[in-house]
Amino acid sequence: MRYWVIWVIAFLWNTNQPFYTNAQEAEIDTSAFSNVAVTAFYGRAKWQAIPGSVALIRSSTIRNSPTTTLLPAMNSQPGIRMEERSPGSYRLSIRGSLLRSPFGVRNIKVYFDDLPLTDAGGNTYFNLIDISQIHSAEILKGTVAAAYGAGTGGAVLLQSGLHFSEQKEHRIYGGIAGGSYGLLQQQSGWSYQSSKFTSSLQQVHLQSDGYREQSAMRRDGFKWQGITRTDRQQWRFLSFYTNLYYQTPGSITEAQFNQNPKQARQPTAVLPGAVQQKTAIYNKTFYNGVHHQLILNNNNSIRSFAVLSVTDFKNPFITNFEERTEDNAGAGTQWQYKWGNDVHQLQWNTGIEWQYQFASIDNFGNRRGVKDTLQYSDRVHASQWFVFTQLQYQLSDKWMIQAGISSNEQSYRYKRLDSVNMGYLTKKIRSVITPRIALSYQMTPMITWYALAAKGFSAPTLAEFRPSDGNFYGDLNAETGWNFEIGWKGYLFHDQLQFDVSWYRFRLNNAIVRRNSASGAEYFVNAGSTIQQGLEAMLKAKLISGKTKGIKNVYLTSSFSYQPYRFENYRQGNNVFDRNPLTGVPRYTWVTGVHLETVGGWYINTSINATAAVSLNDANDARAKPYQLLQGRTGYRKNRFEVFLSMDNGLNQVYSLGNDINAVGRRYYNAAAPRNFTFGMNFGLR
Repeated sequence: MRYWVIWVIAFLWNTNQPFYTNAQEAEIDTSAFSNVAVTAFYGRAKWQAIPGSVALIRSSTIRNSPTTTLLPAMNSQPGIRMEERSPGSYRLSIRGSLLRSPFGVRNIKVYFDDLPLTDAGGNTYFNLIDISQIHSAEILKGTVAAAYGAGTGGAVLLQSGLHFSEQKEHRIYGGIAGGSYGLLQQQSGWSYQSSKFTSSLQQVHLQSDGYREQSAMRRDGFKWQGITRTDRQQWRFLSFYTNLYYQTPGSITEAQFNQNPKQARQPTAVLPGAVQQKTAIYNKTFYNGVHHQLILNNNNSIRSFAVLSVTDFKNPFITNFEERTEDNAGAGTQWQYKWGNDVHQLQWNTGIEWQYQFASIDNFGNRRGVKDTLQYSDRVHASQWFVFTQLQYQLSDKWMIQAGISSNEQSYRYKRLDSVNMGYLTKKIRSVITPRIALSYQMTPMITWYALAAKGFSAPTLAEFRPSDGNFYGDLNAETGWNFEIGWKGYLFHDQLQFDVSWYRFRLNNAIVRRNSASGAEYFVNAGSTIQQGLEAMLKAKLISGKTKGIKNVYLTSSFSYQPYRFENYRQGNNVFDRNPLTGVPRYTWVTGVHLETVGGWYINTSINATAAVSLNDANDARAKPYQLLQGRTGYRKNRFEVFLSMDNGLNQVYSLGNDINAVGRRYYNAAAPRNFTFGMNFGLR
């Protein structure tokens, strides 16, 4: 009863517009598939012309999400896997990069409107961003270090959709939704648009009691964005503050998972459980960034950015209570030269990016959620930089070539304050040259073939050099590897079918994997090499497009990933793990969805995700069972008003979405919620 009273009060308090609002309307795109353009690799080109694997998440996909997170949208793309260990705790991997990410986002570079969210320590707090703040996304799969710096997993380019308008417009908007397990989501905001200046101010709130014990969460955020321009200059501003709290229930054994999947990590003879220790994450982050573009003439332009952020982080854990403050700074600039005629097109980008982080890390004892005696007090300085140059040349109306190279460097300075006469220890990952060359051929006006070879580089992150066990692992080395890929993409049947098929082979050396101490604290080691060879396929078909007997559109989408990844030359003591499946990566995933929209404004969006079994440890003697996840959303959307009902886990599967790989005590499982529902309304005023 208490929950519904809160829900009604919040509903009456808000003045709303569509919940996933942006500067542009996010209706289902009824235009031609072939009109889609991407900005990957710092240019603007048709999606099928780019010689590489670029996944697109459109605004309509985000707007019709059946959950309050990006998980369904991300997981609808082949080769991409996003997990949720508990509400607020997300992991993201591209082509198997989850191997080294027990939590968070590592080995992937993330940008928001061309500003880096990934810090100098290699970590990205992806959970600070609300789904309503994202308009669309481009995901570059595989090694892209030649243009985006270190990272063998890929890059994620988030876009807000903020743009100019020839007509001045003020808009007040908001939205509210509530659902199972105490879910409450709310947002409100104001935007202004004109031909020279655009501003957007937004407030968001999300809370949930969680399905499991010790899994409640709450997130509050404020964001302001602005754009202003003159004839030759454009300035973009981004500022946000997020106050995030989520409890961490911890993983459980298979027997506990089968008996009662709701339970949190249980006490043992020597260690208390998650409930007793009040395990949780507290993250308060203030982020500011500015991006500037200067057009020198018809051929030359310069883009620059600067970012500053501060994070206050607390983590009461089973064995300790960590307090951490992080001060981050970054800057970058690049010059772009463009030249072209009716036959040949040339684009040349050269730039540099630099980032710095100072982290103050203190570990205390944890006495039932209250910090106790100081155990460690550390100071870490992390810095990274890379320089790159990239050339894209349209040789003819059929051939395009991309060639780029970058030099990357990462360094850490570490000091423990309570050690007598201890100076700073220095770890420097020396400059690594990472080239990329790609070629595409337009087989027909609508179909393109491409091939590429690229070297990747990924230094250990701060959380891996200095993990939760309180030690500094200065002997960790960077991962490197070569990726070879071929693919076909384009459109068939008079633009009624969009397809993307690719095959790749990536050999990763010095793979970083997670280990656990007897107490459950994590640490990381280099573990030989892996062979990550796979196949990806995506289809999107217009079954009905246009007004046909009251039906406006019917779309069918399907994506398939085949990932038979293996360890190579990997031993742990006397154990030989050569040829074992890569830990945490399903052999295949297959996601199929249907979207139907009527002329009258009614719509239904549904999908099913079939995921294969997952190896839970490097020895491959424990595996999570396969599952089939049914999700859907239906509603009415007309004249800037919407009411909707969404469903998650419609088949009521018992499964773990976010396994703890290589966990001590064989505690691998983090149970996801059974069948659950969300109801919401969105409306607004111009």
